[in-house]
Amino acid sequence: MTKQIAIADLGAPQLTDAQRGGIEYMEANPVEIGLDSILESARERTGLGDFGPDDFRVRLGRLIDEWNDDNLLQVNRMILRDMAVRHVTTRLLEQDYRKQHPEFRDEVIDRPIIVVGLPRSGTTHLLNLLGSDSRLRSLPLWESSEPLPNPAEPPREDGRDPRYARTAELWEMAQVSSPLSAAMHPMDPDHFHEDLDLMCPNVASYVYEWMSRVPRWRDCYYAEDQTPHYEYQKAMLQIMQHAAGNTRPRRWVNKCPQHLEQLRVLKAIYPDATVVLTYRDPVDAIQSAATMMGYAERMRYSSIDTQGLVDYWSDRVDHLLRACVRDRDVWPEEQRVDVPFEPFMKDPMHFVRQVHAKAGLETTAQSVAEIEHFVETHQRGKFGQVVYDLEGDFGVSRQELRKRFDYYFDAFPDLLSRPTDD
Repeated sequence: MTKQIAIADLGAPQLTDAQRGGIEYMEANPVEIGLDSILESARERTGLGDFGPDDFRVRLGRLIDEWNDDNLLQVNRMILRDMAVRHVTTRLLEQDYRKQHPEFRDEVIDRPIIVVGLPRSGTTHLLNLLGSDSRLRSLPLWESSEPLPNPAEPPREDGRDPRYARTAELWEMAQVSSPLSAAMHPMDPDHFHEDLDLMCPNVASYVYEWMSRVPRWRDCYYAEDQTPHYEYQKAMLQIMQHAAGNTRPRRWVNKCPQHLEQLRVLKAIYPDATVVLTYRDPVDAIQSAATMMGYAERMRYSSIDTQGLVDYWSDRVDHLLRACVRDRDVWPEEQRVDVPFEPFMKDPMHFVRQVHAKAGLETTAQSVAEIEHFVETHQRGKFGQVVYDLEGDFGVSRQELRKRFDYYFDAFPDLLSRPTDD
């Protein structure tokens, strides 16, 4: 039986000794977050100096302005700075790769499969099922975090890729500082991750909204055409594909919720893709996001605004879904698979076969065996299952919140049914 986990101290955290000790140590050793120091750290790591087009500096500056919040704990300042250094380090590496191997542009990203849907709507499980097929290539976390190796970095004595080892060490640290993380969102090195990480060296995407409070960043993202960042992402896939040659599968399966509000851009950049859209009650996504972010904020901020969290993520989900309702049909039926949550959870292989059929793949005995092996070796809920309490934790009625999304249920009546009893 899956262990049930209730977070009783969401708004007023009772810190563990390890959490308290980490916060106290970092508060005594403050971290500076500045544009010049971040760029210099990336230069030192790589020995490179060409960052390419300078527009990324404006976006990074916006983030830094919001990260220099007096309410931000030093332990999170360290994490955010390290993340920014990692992203611009990758930018230096990819710019160098472009110069050394201009032929990478000849790489064809052929008919990718792209899973799109709200958080907690089955996207991760579906990606993992599809990605366990050895004919397809996906993005494990260690590779999405650092897509290119750093030639200036010496090899490890244990023979592991330094990028993999770093991701594993960060995951071990995260389980100490945030012990319920594994139950809400596993981040082990082999976990298939979102393709949006490939936009981060361009300092783009909504990834940063999950790392800290950046409402001004979100507003700038809303106001700007995201096409250049999707073009950058595609170039990253081309570089990774070129670097791997024929040692890795050459057909991609990726996913991200952000694509819900960028379906037209996605179609322009990946016109021959098969898009797999998942559908679920948006209240589930909101309570999950607000709870996960509320739990993470005990190590991020000196105080937690639970009302602000539920308001922010209600607005965020609303923005995603309004764009989806508006633009879904830009993907014609012959390139789209619609996956309602409840039927998917009852019979996932039915939808895997649908995806294969639309994508022009045969569901072979080997692919079925690989998927079954994944299911057997990755037990769902093995880290426990968080019990969500939207009304108790945030003072919001599920039924009342759901009314905000009537338009979504009305738009897709064959794929969604309104819950009658919460």
